[in-house]
Amino acid sequence: MTPEDLAAVRTTSELIKAARQNLDQNDWDYLIGGGESETTLLRNRQSLDEIAFRPRVLNDVGSISLRRDILGAEARLPIFLAPIGGLNRLVPEGAAAPLRAAQTFGIPGMLSSVTQPEFGEIRSRVSSPLIYQIYIHGDEAWVNDRLDAVTEAGYTAFCVTVDTARYGRRERDLIKHYNPRAHNRAVRSEAPHQSSFDWAWLARLRERCQIPFVLKGIATAEDAKLAVDHGIDVVYVSNHGGRQLDHGRGAIEVLPEVVDAVSGRAAVYIDGGFMRGTDVLKAVALGADAVGIGKLYGLALSGAGEDGVVKMLELIEEEMLNAMANLGASDLGHLSPDHLHPAKAVRPPGVFSAFPLIDIADPPY
Repeated sequence: MTPEDLAAVRTTSELIKAARQNLDQNDWDYLIGGGESETTLLRNRQSLDEIAFRPRVLNDVGSISLRRDILGAEARLPIFLAPIGGLNRLVPEGAAAPLRAAQTFGIPGMLSSVTQPEFGEIRSRVSSPLIYQIYIHGDEAWVNDRLDAVTEAGYTAFCVTVDTARYGRRERDLIKHYNPRAHNRAVRSEAPHQSSFDWAWLARLRERCQIPFVLKGIATAEDAKLAVDHGIDVVYVSNHGGRQLDHGRGAIEVLPEVVDAVSGRAAVYIDGGFMRGTDVLKAVALGADAVGIGKLYGLALSGAGEDGVVKMLELIEEEMLNAMANLGASDLGHLSPDHLHPAKAVRPPGVFSAFPLIDIADPPY
């Protein structure tokens, strides 16, 4: 997409169409696919689509603030870029491109430990707040060394993903006999470390950690309570975009019980199917402190590079401003569950059900 084409973009769907044109089938499936029957992936969208708004009128919305403190820094939106592995397959600069875009726009980014460039080079290119996300792909000494190194490099927070005891069965890849991890030099052998990571090891790691600690992959109130009992600073609700456990709940279905269990003792972040500014506002109304955008920024990046990610964020901002005005709320702090109501979805769930004006069909395998 040329700069002139990007300047003319008015909807996120145009970036998605460009991504489909640019990506081969393997990378497209990697971005949009889920585990096994993809039920969890679809429930992420269905659960968002089944929340309606209850707008209030005759409130002064001449000035609207969407700013939110995220890990001690003011962000332009209550949004961060969620970690995506293998970004170097999508654009030559890999993770550097979207994280620079996040800095340009004014939100934090989260760097995956299984993408390129690695944390040291990224930190030299991006000066804004960065969170480092890790999989337990080594023993305790290896994890401790990585924690110490990213702390020394000036990362804002340390995030451990805990919903990958085993790598999910992603049938879009299996049916093609394609292994995306074989093409990612940042991936280390998982066994037996990720499956052996437990609360006792977490406690030792938390004690060592001198920066805010994020636990990603929480899907129940019980584990949220355990997390805050272990001193976790951010409880991150996520089902890995529906790529791990099949037949899970939609992420936003989990959010209210987690917010209740945390009871203000930690921040609550969430990702999972968020594609619109209205999706973000629904999560904020239910108590989320910040929302991770993953798949959508991967598509914007694939469609139009670093500038495409900035454009995507600008479009989400415009959607949020429009919705806030029409909800009768001038500040994110004014949103509450009173602004929401359960409703039937008007169309079947799908990866792109939030964009009904585009038709992107998957080819048969």
